[in-house]
Formats: sequence, structure tokens, C-alpha cells
Amino acid sequence: MADIPPIGQLKGRPLGRVLIKMGKLTRDKVHKALSMQKESAKSLPIGQILLDLGFITEKDLTLALAFQLGMEYIDLANVDVNDEVIKQLTAQMAMTYRVFPVEFDAATNTLTIALDSADNFRATDDLRTLLGFKIIAMITDKESLELALNRHYSDKNESIGELIGELTEDDFLAEFKDRGESIDLNDMREMAESNPVKKLLNLVLLQAIRDKASDIHFEPFDGEFKMRYRIDGVLYEMVPPPSHIAVAISSRIKVMANLDIAERRLPQDGRIPLVVQGQPVDLRVSVLPTMFGESVVLRVLDRSQVQLDLDRLGMVSRDVESFRQLIQKPNGIVIVTGPTGSGKTTTLYSALRELNTIDRKLITTEDPVEYDIDGIIQVQIRSDIGLTFASCLRSILRQDPDVILVGEIRDLETAQIAVQASLTGHLVFSTLHTNDAPSSIARMVDLGLEPFLITATLEGIVGQRLVRKICTNCKAPFKPGEDSLMELELTPDMVADKQFYYGKGCDYCNNTGYRGRMGIYEIMTLDDDMRESIMQRSSTNVLRDMALKKGMHAMRESGISAIFEGMTTIEEVVKETVLDEL
Repeated sequence: MADIPPIGQLKGRPLGRVLIKMGKLTRDKVHKALSMQKESAKSLPIGQILLDLGFITEKDLTLALAFQLGMEYIDLANVDVNDEVIKQLTAQMAMTYRVFPVEFDAATNTLTIALDSADNFRATDDLRTLLGFKIIAMITDKESLELALNRHYSDKNESIGELIGELTEDDFLAEFKDRGESIDLNDMREMAESNPVKKLLNLVLLQAIRDKASDIHFEPFDGEFKMRYRIDGVLYEMVPPPSHIAVAISSRIKVMANLDIAERRLPQDGRIPLVVQGQPVDLRVSVLPTMFGESVVLRVLDRSQVQLDLDRLGMVSRDVESFRQLIQKPNGIVIVTGPTGSGKTTTLYSALRELNTIDRKLITTEDPVEYDIDGIIQVQIRSDIGLTFASCLRSILRQDPDVILVGEIRDLETAQIAVQASLTGHLVFSTLHTNDAPSSIARMVDLGLEPFLITATLEGIVGQRLVRKICTNCKAPFKPGEDSLMELELTPDMVADKQFYYGKGCDYCNNTGYRGRMGIYEIMTLDDDMRESIMQRSSTNVLRDMALKKGMHAMRESGISAIFEGMTTIEEVVKETVLDEL
């Protein structure tokens, strides 16, 4: 590559000036591009205009943007990197983040890396979090990086089993076997910074994100330590590491989440923000003391995997239409109900996204805030300092909102303020934990809310569950037996013209036959007859029968429709809905 001026002459300079100093442009060409930028209605970036004119190449632009940020250039073809430096990054991390380790200074805990895009600066933040190193980033070209990665990492894809073997043989960690609670703070810090522990945890995290796991569990038991993923609602166990590294794993996670590693008696909550392959991923950390150590659960919030779109939730067209009518009401309360992890927040956010127009003010109060959406004011609940749903809701009403989302109605105070908000002209969305839509009425009465207030404000309730979808890669037709059909109260005659499917199992779905999940729903809207029944304190069964007669399609019916469409299986629908129909 041609001689590059000292980086001090390029850092912070306008892009055109940097490219002139690099010998890639003349002043005339820069002035021409600037003139075109002024005349352009779209106000394109100067770099894009220079590319469109053919004055520079993609490589020139990448390097110029890096020099502008003060990054030095390195030609990896002319650098000899020793094995100790290579070992600082696992193959999976190097390939995932597209970075190559160039130099490691153990005295200052500094790792120098090369990357091929100045936009990849977030990788340096993630590596700081995951590895605990100070990171110095240098720029290289794409071909040079590709060659270096292939040369040093193509045959080094470490498995979790291999890393656990490395942990088992580690002399420093072996010292803490059978030590129990008697580990001092300095030792805990040293364990958290142990290279084998970092490598194992990073591989587990990256693999979980790649496999689209929703949760990662680290669980200590008497004499063993388990690691499990939850994928599409089902837990799968990984190769268990030796039990004596439980403290090291929990301490490392606490360091990454900025929690107190000395506190092992009280629960703690935190978060680890990452950007994996250009996508933001939030890890919500929950640490719970148990009899045998700390149980740690990481909730993976991968925003790139969430489709906040009413038409893509899995609702049949009639339910989408009913739900749209509910959320377009000028005021009232709309509740989404279901067990933990049934997708209630996703459903409500899809509704908010549809209502998020310039003429509406939307405010949410949540614990925790799960998705960031432009144009919506979002408030994080902090009960430890008195910022509860109820106290926050009072303040929100003074912010002149049109639509309010209350993360969950947990107590009478929150329910009463939600009712007040609805009566004063606001549309309120919230969630409840109940088995189905009709039982939400009994739950609200149980909280202490008067039936006349429920009938005056409640517009509708959406009950939902998540079922696993058949893997599209190994989907195959089959004929179910009579016993399976009877579980859904179907007979062979009723399904004579229907085709059923299942997943055979393949690498794409980890041999489960399922890949991804979809919602099944029931939507109960309130009319005058139902309001009268609620006023008379009718039972849940009476309300359910009335709702079904008035056209509500039960969750099981929604599930059967999904089976007939080849989306899911009889087993999934039975598992999620059979208890609701007893």
C-alpha cells in the first residue's frame, strides 16, 4: 500500500481532506463532490457521492473513515503473530466479530486487534465486556483480514466440551475445589479474570445467541453444575462443566453486568449490552442465591429476531381485525393475558408500533424495558427507589399522553390508576397473568377492583400462548392416530380432507423438528350483555360460554387452525391449550 501520512495529520479532518492526503483525490474532485452534495435533495454523505462518481473505491473510503477516527493501518500479510496472542480470542469470537488479534500486553492487559471496517467499533466495546481487556483497534483491508482469519482460525473451532476439558485441567481453578463459601474477594476477582472461564462463557453466550435461545441457565446443585439453554420454550442441557467453577462463572457474569461480586447472599439484577454480527443483543442478568451457590439466568433479548408487526404475530385474519378495532378505540383498557414468556409484551409492542404516529403521544412504564422504539417515551420501573408502576403512572398522566402502556397490573393501586387514566380519555394497554381471557375478570375483581369500574373501562382482553412451529427444512406430511385426534376432540371423519405435518428433525432445527414459535390467541370483546354479567359477578365459566356464543374463538380453536395450515403439531396445541378447556 502507498505511504500513508502520520495519523495525527488525518485524525478529525474532513473526509475529502483525508483522501487528498492519502493521494486518492485532487482538490478539484472534492469540490465537485461538495457542489453535488449541496445540490442533492437527499443530502447524501460525501463519501457516497465520491463512490458514485467513481473517484474512489470502497477500500479507499473504508480506510479514510478509519484514519478520520485516528485508527492506524496494519497490513496483516507482513505481521507475524505468535500463538499466545492468537489464543486470546476463540475462533468463534474472531469469526463472529471479524477481528484479528495482533498483539497482547499482559502487563497492561491490552489486546490490539485489526478489523476491516471503522463501523465495527462496537466490536471493541463487546470485546472489552466479554474479555475484560483494554482494546486498541487498528484498520486493515478486507482481503488481508480474511486471509489471516482463515490461516489462523479455520481449523480451531473449539467446542464447549474442549473448553470444559481445559477448565478441568486448570491448576489455579482446581485450588477452589471443595472450598464452598470460603473464597475471599481477591480470589473471586482472579477467578473471574481467568482465561479458560472467559473463553467458556463467551462461547456459551455466542452459541446461545446463534441458536436463538431465549434464556441461558447456570445452575448449581449438590456436587454438580448445569448449563442449559431455552430454545422455542424448551430447555436443553449442555455438557456440564466441573462444579467447582460455579463461583468463577457467576463472578465473571457479575463483572460483565457491573454487579457486586462480593454480594452472594442477596438476589441481583443487571444487564450486558452486546452487538453480535451487527445486531444489538441485550442480556438481562438475574442472580439468585440458592442452597448450593448462585443460580444465574440470562434472558437474551435479540431485537433482530423480533417482528413487531400485527400481521406477523400468528393471529388469524379475523383476530387481527378484532384486535385492530380494539387498539383504535379513543379510550378504555385493553389487556393481554397469558403465562410468563407467552409473548404478551411483543403483542402489545406490535400494537404500539402501529399506533406510533406523529399525532399521538405514547408512554410506556415497564419492568424491564424490553425493546427500544423511536418515538415512544419509555420508563424503567425501579421499585428499590420507590419508582413503582403506580407512582410512575401518576406522573405519566401529567405528561399529556394519548396511549399508555403499563407493563403489568400487579396490585389494586396500579389497577385503580389505570382505570382513572381510561376514564379521563386515555387508551391504556397492560398485561395480567391468567390462564385465559375470561378469567382476567375474576383476577381484576380479586385485586379489589369494583365490577362497575371494570365494565366502565375494559374494552377487550387478548389471551395468548406460544406454540412451536414445524421446521420448514424437514417438514413432512403424516397421518395422525385416533388417540392424537381425540385429545383435540376431533374424529377421523372431521379431518378427512385435512393434511397434517411434522418435522423429521435436521441440523437446522437441532433435530427437534421445530424452529421458531408463533402465537395462538383468543380475543374477548365486551358488549352490553357481558358488562351486565360482570356487574352481576357471574363466574368465569358463565363469561366464557357467553363470549363463545358471541363469536369468540377459543385458543384451542386458533391452535387447530394453525395445525390445519401446517404451521404446528397436535402435540404442541394439546400441551398449551388442553388445560384451559377442562
